[in-house]
Amino acid sequence: MKARMQNSSSSAALLKQEFLKKWINGLQTYTNTKKEMTILDRKNAIKLSADIAIASTRNFSTNWSRAVMADVSKNVDGSSKIVTEKILGRKETCIIKCSKNIMRKSRLLAHRRRAIRRTIGRTSVKAASAIAKELVKKRTRVLKRLVPGGKQMNEICLIKETLDYIASLQVQVDVMRNIANAADHQCLDSTERSLL
Repeated sequence: MKARMQNSSSSAALLKQEFLKKWINGLQTYTNTKKEMTILDRKNAIKLSADIAIASTRNFSTNWSRAVMADVSKNVDGSSKIVTEKILGRKETCIIKCSKNIMRKSRLLAHRRRAIRRTIGRTSVKAASAIAKELVKKRTRVLKRLVPGGKQMNEICLIKETLDYIASLQVQVDVMRNIANAADHQCLDSTERSLL
């Protein structure tokens, strides 16, 4: 049990290091391509770099990471494309094209499933189990909207992907929080020095 906890904490640390390295690389690339940046440009640079970095830490082995990359590829402009290529490497940018195709096919399948459900209709008898199933369906729909690419997943896959996505978001939040705290302390230290 103790070995498993140490193994998971060391893998989380490695994941944090990989995310931080890719995120900083993306930010540096973005700032090098745009000399004059507005606050909105900076916000977009941080979000784009963080999205690409966290998705690439999973090596596109999860549906949510492929969905994030498909979403990023929809909104790619000149500097965003350079950042994407820099973080992923030129060879791996074909993953973006593959992700678009996967998402398109998944949307078609989901549309067909919805059409079939509409033709079947609802039962007239609402037993307790039917009400419970409806509640689960509603909550599943909400979860599918929250997880990238979740609308195309079945329930079992959705649960696995959600757990992985939450873990990845936790890594992202931890790294960003540590950077913000470090910047805060550095700012406080420089303020104290100026007062002396």
